[in-house]
Amino acid sequence: MFKDEMRQTPNKPLPIAVVGEAILKQQAIEVRDFDDTLSQLASQMAASMVEAKGVGIAAPQVHSPLALFIMASRPNERYPDAPLMEPLVVVNPQIVLRSLQLEKGEEGCLSVPGQRFTIWRPQTIVVRYQNLAGQWQHSELTGFIARIFQHEFDHLQGITLLERSQMPEQKLMAQEGKPQA
Repeated sequence: MFKDEMRQTPNKPLPIAVVGEAILKQQAIEVRDFDDTLSQLASQMAASMVEAKGVGIAAPQVHSPLALFIMASRPNERYPDAPLMEPLVVVNPQIVLRSLQLEKGEEGCLSVPGQRFTIWRPQTIVVRYQNLAGQWQHSELTGFIARIFQHEFDHLQGITLLERSQMPEQKLMAQEGKPQA
């Protein structure tokens, strides 16, 4: 049913799931078919992200169980200081390495509308993912771009920003005011 709906409405924004919806608690499933349906989903996700003024969006946020997200950092009213990057479709992502250097930053989430959270995350990560053609890519990401990747990766693990903000390490770092070495 979901595939049929996408074929009928390419590039049409999809409804965004909000905290409390079951899809946001589920672990995403590996993408195995790199076909037009996947490309259409990515296109619709991008349209949803742009319409909502986001810098990233994960498939579970548009009610799809697939391990897929899009990052497209650009300055906008939600993130006026965001660096500009070309949209990047990330399929079946893995975080291979996380730096010990942590940094805190304000994050919002399209699935937790109207709220911002201070979140500590590794400043640099090394990642591996597939593109829309199924080819494996490797990248080292830093700063805000690394933050977007980790935020969207959380969605694929069934973790929303609300849950991330309540994790013990986040509370400890907030109390201390700095990461523990």
